[in-house]
Amino acid sequence: MKFSTKVRYGIRAMLEIALNQSEDIGVFQKDIAINQDLSVKYLDHIIHSLKVARLISNTSGRKSGYKLTREPENISILDIHNAFEPGICVIDCMSDAVKCSRSHHCAAKGFWGGLNNLVIKYFASKTLQDLLDDQSLIDDQVN
Repeated sequence: MKFSTKVRYGIRAMLEIALNQSEDIGVFQKDIAINQDLSVKYLDHIIHSLKVARLISNTSGRKSGYKLTREPENISILDIHNAFEPGICVIDCMSDAVKCSRSHHCAAKGFWGGLNNLVIKYFASKTLQDLLDDQSLIDDQVN
């Protein structure tokens, strides 16, 4: 199972915004790109998806940055994932878009479904605040 770069970079962008936002200015896209070592052009797509999902918004003003629309403890990693992907599917047959002729008599599908549910629950149980707390611990160890 692999998660897309959009999901991975989206999580990093959200973490960067949460770490550095201020009420007045927000976090500038160029700063996110520099701090997270991301291309500004690719980050445009990430930012757009996060805005459409209403996870971030522009601060007011002409040269405005981005801020979170909710407190970090109210944004789950599943929320961020869902900004880029319609759902989590550990294998293709778990997707509603795939019709498998074996699905009604396949014990393996139940196994994969259980794993899929565990992954979804894990993503739902972790918040952006959890990542902020983890980052703080890492930063304390480095300094």
